[in-house]
Amino acid sequence: MKFSNTKFYYVLNQNIKYLLRLSRGQERSLSYVQGQEPEPKVREYFYYIDHQGMLFLDDSKMKNFTSCFKEKKFLEFFFKRIRMNTTGRYADEFPFVSLCGRERNYIRCDDLPIVYTHIINKCNTDFLTYGYAGDLLSTEFIPQQIYMLPLTGRVYHPAEDRYGGIGLIKSKLAIELSKNFEFQNGEAQPPTHFVWKNNKYELDQDWFQEKIKQYNLKINTTISD
Repeated sequence: MKFSNTKFYYVLNQNIKYLLRLSRGQERSLSYVQGQEPEPKVREYFYYIDHQGMLFLDDSKMKNFTSCFKEKKFLEFFFKRIRMNTTGRYADEFPFVSLCGRERNYIRCDDLPIVYTHIINKCNTDFLTYGYAGDLLSTEFIPQQIYMLPLTGRVYHPAEDRYGGIGLIKSKLAIELSKNFEFQNGEAQPPTHFVWKNNKYELDQDWFQEKIKQYNLKINTTISD
């Protein structure tokens, strides 16, 4: 059974509405100062990654394409150093951190820090790119390990374990990929098969929940009317 595009767009629109309400909602009570020094020669900065994978200073009032970071070398440097936040500081609100010497860059996300934006082909192998750094940041595309949450319509793909093992696929790319889903267990359940380049793959239904449990990830799963 093919996935209904109408249902996918409905779920996607509902999720967008939720995100807009959330952005206008209650103010965060966390207090920090960009560049603060909690100890000698240690500086702390705070960042935000949205569901499109764009990187911003967390306290930027406007978060759009004009205010996100765009320099590819900086983005490569920043994203390659992202890890789970085990510093003992700000871990509840900033579950990820990018460390650069004595500089701690704390990161919170709309969903996950790795957001795949494009598929490219290198040497007859498909790769997903992330971080808006072109082919400087990529991971091999594994068709049988795409996972979609039926509740939100968001689509995920494995990432390196240092990132928590899961990456989000950008909505525009996810819509294109969703055309190749098959739902043999019904549309209320995750897709069972994925057709890619004339090959039909049975999807791994277990890896996603295993990574969530392994790394105690908080996936955005809430939709409101």
